[in-house]
Amino acid sequence: MPAPLRFRKRHAGPPTAEMSTGEATVAALLAHGLDTVYALPGVHNDHLFDACQRARDRLKLVHARHEQGAAYMALGAALATGRPQAYAVVPGPGLLNSSAALLTAYGTNAPVLALIGQIPSADIGRGLGHLHEIRDQAGIVARLVDHADIINGPDEAPWKVAKAIRAMFTRRPGPAALECAMDVWGKRGPVPAIKPFVPKPAPKVDEDAVRKAARLLGKAERVLICVGGGAQDAALEVKLLSSMLQAPVMSYRRGRGVLDDRDCFSVNLPLGRELWGEADAVLGIGTHLLYTLTHWGVDRNLSIVRVDADPKEPGRIVKPDVALIGDAKPILRQLIDALARTNKRRAPRREEMLERQARMRKRLQKLAPQLAFLEAIRAELPEDGIFVDEVTQVGFVARLAFPVYKPRSFLSPGYQDNLGWGYATALGAQHARPDVPVVSINGDGGFLYTANELATALRHNIPLTAIVFADGAFGNVRRIQEEQFGNRLIGCDLVNPDFVRYAESFGAAGRRARNAGELRLALREAIARREPTLIEVPVGAFPSPWEFILMPRVRGF
Repeated sequence: MPAPLRFRKRHAGPPTAEMSTGEATVAALLAHGLDTVYALPGVHNDHLFDACQRARDRLKLVHARHEQGAAYMALGAALATGRPQAYAVVPGPGLLNSSAALLTAYGTNAPVLALIGQIPSADIGRGLGHLHEIRDQAGIVARLVDHADIINGPDEAPWKVAKAIRAMFTRRPGPAALECAMDVWGKRGPVPAIKPFVPKPAPKVDEDAVRKAARLLGKAERVLICVGGGAQDAALEVKLLSSMLQAPVMSYRRGRGVLDDRDCFSVNLPLGRELWGEADAVLGIGTHLLYTLTHWGVDRNLSIVRVDADPKEPGRIVKPDVALIGDAKPILRQLIDALARTNKRRAPRREEMLERQARMRKRLQKLAPQLAFLEAIRAELPEDGIFVDEVTQVGFVARLAFPVYKPRSFLSPGYQDNLGWGYATALGAQHARPDVPVVSINGDGGFLYTANELATALRHNIPLTAIVFADGAFGNVRRIQEEQFGNRLIGCDLVNPDFVRYAESFGAAGRRARNAGELRLALREAIARREPTLIEVPVGAFPSPWEFILMPRVRGF
């Protein structure tokens, strides 16, 4: 993996070089540790691409076949590494084609930097009908990211790149965007020495709030910890808190892998609901708590402590008893220290949790067909291998039952849950993490959103293995229409290519597996070969997972 991101104070001395704006931008990216730009070329960004070519010994430019592919690749790389990643597209349709990925970066707090071209600078906002002109592009971009700006010349590029990257890690992590007009990318001028900014000091943790949280949790009998994506870099602290409090740790989607699923205290969504109904205190770490607060309910017997990067987050639904604002890792370290002085002794819950886990596994056997495929994948994917889920029947069950052992090894789109995100996102994760195998699961509907990026996998030799579960339908849509709309079906049945031959037409390896055993063998071969591979798994209708996901209230009736 790349070295940790380091910031240094920007040099304020005299100019030291003449550069184009594109060259200054590339130099600033490199100074911040970014060594890749995922991109699609176009006339608006020609001088930026030329700058990338001139820096080709230090910077990789990975060109995709569609703007959504480039942006999703940057997203996957950011989620897999936790480090900033960049993509570049032309304005107008290029930006809009990438917008779903940028929106998902916002929803998953991923540090993605969008470099977006613009029409000639003198004509922005005049509505003259330039190629790819779009009304108020800056306003559109600003609604998709945490930080947006426009680069007006080479001298601005270094500090505006630095400011954008710093914004990604200030308070709530998330994406940023920089626009630059087509005539400005090539504009030359003096550029000061390029050194990244020192990050803003982290806001001081409220020590009184930490002590209050420690007292509340320390005296509670049955604590439940709920983790989301904001806890991914605090795995050790979460494990220690779980042990100190004898507290189960519930995760779903973005929180998977924070606590190793082999730990008896790691619990899935339906078991978490049972425990929510019994808890007298909840500690939410880096999670919206949307399902739990709105679907499962609260009452006066449940105390809530929340750890959030965004100060606006804790009170959106139910005001917590204590809100701790900032990065989870240092806050939890202080909470652990304070808890050591106030924590009560509790009876061990290991045997209880093992028994409850066994009962839950038995209940989940209703989903045996999906579980069999997931067990085959887990058996062949190394412990640190990365699993990228999708909005598909196997994906829904994976969020409940796929064993995850390491942080950042289960990538999920979070609350956007956008169909078709999976393959291109996984491609970016595999490119950024060549040291581990990545497996992408897809339905036949979602896969064809970015299946064209098989060409990118071959062009850049990215050894991603994709599994396509093909049932000839948007399966979840079809089930809803069958069950809730009198079997009046519309817009749900699909015509598919032969996926094996489709993969082979690109030069990728194509395989077909008709059951879990064959899938395991095909996956073993794919991981050993380390080349772009597609495995088609023909399936029928799967049993519904929704009774384990959309569950009724257990408190506050």
